[in-house]
Amino acid sequence: MPFIPHTEDDVRHMLEAIGVESIEQLFDEIPAHLRAGDLPGIPEGMSEMEVGALAHSRARRDGQALCFIGAGAYDHHVPAAVWQLATRGEYYTAYTPYQAEASQGTLQLLYEFQSMITALMDMDVSNTSLYDGASAVAEAILMAVRGNRKSKSKRILVPRSLHPAYRKVAHTIVRNQQIELVEVPFDSTTGTTDLDALTRYADEDFAALVVPQPNFFGMLEPVDAMTDWAHANGMLAIGVVNPLAMSVLTPPGQWGETGADIVVGEGQPLGAPLSSGGPYFGIMCSTQALVRQMPGRIIGRTVDLEGRPGYTLTLQAREQHIRRSKATSNICTNQGLLVTAATIHMALLGAEGLARVAAASHANTRELVGRLTAIDGVESVFDGPCFHEQVIRLPMPVRDALKTIAAHNVLGGFDLSEDYPELGNALLVCATEQRTVEDIEHYAAKLERVVAAQGRAKCPVEPKFDTTP
Repeated sequence: MPFIPHTEDDVRHMLEAIGVESIEQLFDEIPAHLRAGDLPGIPEGMSEMEVGALAHSRARRDGQALCFIGAGAYDHHVPAAVWQLATRGEYYTAYTPYQAEASQGTLQLLYEFQSMITALMDMDVSNTSLYDGASAVAEAILMAVRGNRKSKSKRILVPRSLHPAYRKVAHTIVRNQQIELVEVPFDSTTGTTDLDALTRYADEDFAALVVPQPNFFGMLEPVDAMTDWAHANGMLAIGVVNPLAMSVLTPPGQWGETGADIVVGEGQPLGAPLSSGGPYFGIMCSTQALVRQMPGRIIGRTVDLEGRPGYTLTLQAREQHIRRSKATSNICTNQGLLVTAATIHMALLGAEGLARVAAASHANTRELVGRLTAIDGVESVFDGPCFHEQVIRLPMPVRDALKTIAAHNVLGGFDLSEDYPELGNALLVCATEQRTVEDIEHYAAKLERVVAAQGRAKCPVEPKFDTTP
């Protein structure tokens, strides 16, 4: 539904301008007996999210799937105002030109985005975005190799609990620069990085340690211990975070004694809808000490000769502006439209709204996992605190279960068997703030039937003997 931004004051001023006292007077040519009146049969109004959920539940009757997949892209509610404003011509067709002062509105919005992200992450500086979360991890690794003056190494410690797609993309981008990604195992009980395994690398030279929060399994990593360990061993700490989670968790600027050095993440949870995998955008922050190593664009605020505020490209170390061989990156695309939506989204929700969304998502996931693990044969894989997704294990092949459930328009989660075969029939499930009690019960009922049918299929048929004389 379209977002109508007119306030009561706006309406009053428009009516005064045309010389009409009320909205009703605009339609006074309609006879009174044809007017609807008070509409006594209409129920009380609902919030936008509730109306959206009702409309989606009706739409699902026509085949729209109910989504319990997370794994880096999340089915969050996006207020109608976000894209109604973001797709206005002033934003939709705008692009930061090389003479940046000619596009003050776009630059101001990007400056506001940087301010919001640095506040959310408690970091010194943010750029105006990168292509996506996966390539942002690769850019952070390149940045760490350039920026760590204490290390001569081109090796990076990367937990196996980091998103597998992020690890693959990072390897693809950095391998031709002879940068080695050394994998750190996770604890089979907690699903978080094995701190004992880290100690094996204490005497070796590494440029950085990647610290996911939450990790791919939805579990909360011991970020304070990991950050301090990295710094004690001459490494930079690269945080890879879900920005929504940072509204309720300790931000990376406060990890350990001195905080993370570089922070990246996928910005999709901030106003970008699920849309066949994109477009999304990457977030990147750093300390002031590393700002000269940061790829992409940084917008600054200044004043002109008359003292009026103005915005400009303060730092733009990308290949279009300097010699290609001297650029910090050759792929640091700024996803301007998605950043526009994210800025509007964060401005609408505010810090309290983001925290409420995060808390509701966490509560729904706990409800989901509790209901699913109550099914005979289904169990939780890891113990410990998590955010809004978690790993469960099924008593049957995950692929078969998901295929059967999908026939009932339920997207049941992400199959981990290919990326983490050691976990067995493991399934990553997620519930955002949009999932209702009815949604969770519907999913659980379908899964329970599938598991029960699998159990019956495994039971041998009892032989029948003819006992008649």
